[in-house]
Amino acid sequence: MLGRQRLFWSAHPYDLEGTQEKFLQAVRENCAYHIRHCPEYRAIAGALGFTPGQLRAPEDLAKIPVLPTLFYKRHALFSMPRRRMAMYVTSSGTSGKFSQIGFDWGCIFAEIPMILRLGRHHGLISPKPAHCVILGYKPHKANKTGVTRTMYGLTWFSPPISRTYALHYVDGGYVPDLDGVARALERLSSSPFPTRIVGFPSYLWFGLQRMEELGLQASLPKGSKIMLAGGWKQHYSQQVEKPVLYRLAGKVLGIPEDQIHEFFGAVEHPIFYNACKRHHFHIPIYARIIIRDVNTLEPLPMGRIGLVNLISPLMNATPTTSVMTDDLGYLTPGEECGCGITSPYLTILGRVGLSDIQTCAAGAAQLLGKGEGF
Repeated sequence: MLGRQRLFWSAHPYDLEGTQEKFLQAVRENCAYHIRHCPEYRAIAGALGFTPGQLRAPEDLAKIPVLPTLFYKRHALFSMPRRRMAMYVTSSGTSGKFSQIGFDWGCIFAEIPMILRLGRHHGLISPKPAHCVILGYKPHKANKTGVTRTMYGLTWFSPPISRTYALHYVDGGYVPDLDGVARALERLSSSPFPTRIVGFPSYLWFGLQRMEELGLQASLPKGSKIMLAGGWKQHYSQQVEKPVLYRLAGKVLGIPEDQIHEFFGAVEHPIFYNACKRHHFHIPIYARIIIRDVNTLEPLPMGRIGLVNLISPLMNATPTTSVMTDDLGYLTPGEECGCGITSPYLTILGRVGLSDIQTCAAGAAQLLGKGEGF
């Protein structure tokens, strides 16, 4: 299983061409591991006639068994017992069901260099201490969501002086405190140390609006940043365009657009996608992305819109090598961005209808002999 470590310890995080063979080797090893250790994955691979040896060139990655995120929400698939896992997390479960994902120790040790290299590349790492305002969940033993883990982890890109949370666990559930966050931001404007705001874009929007309603304004110290992780999810109907959000952040907090960073990922695919200075999500060496036709699931060429299929050999505890999201998107050649990163970049347009992703999940379930009930 050295292929994964060789890939994730590679020096250049966006050199897709130079790491093709490393990626293929890591994926072959990852698929072989899951076929040996996960009976359900072995059944799906066998029904599709798939073997790791078929992965000889980048275009062969489309042959890997694709499991939709909805399938993980209805089946707990693991390739090792819980006692051997380093961590166990879930998705947010906004649809009423959530994925259960295990992290092995090899995954953790592969994630560390990935996060450090990408954090350094995008200017996120600083030795200067900072206050942290988290527009998300305060960690609690009852909360196993991956997004809580991610947001807490982002506070360590600089030494954290303090952490202020927007969502507190009270009597079995989370309660928002946007007024407390708004007043904390106003106080932190007089601190000699910068502030790092981490959280959902929806909560940033609601918090900025609330500060305007309260007549509060903060001119946060130089070096302050906003780091946005996660989507709008249940607040999708209130989503605003990025330029609108960035302008309000500059007006209320004094944070310029070039200090606003965005991240993309999923608990089933915990790769650290960082937006470049032009706010595009370029594909790092740790993953590959295939855009698939909504009706046929056939791979589509660059520029065509379809379902987003995420591929990575990161995880051994859970068979998430090739995951189909419920997002619609398309790929663009990296050279068209102009930021200097040459790997293709992903544009997410929105979520596909549930009926389409249900069909994909049902297909995977039928391969297991579980019928339409998934």
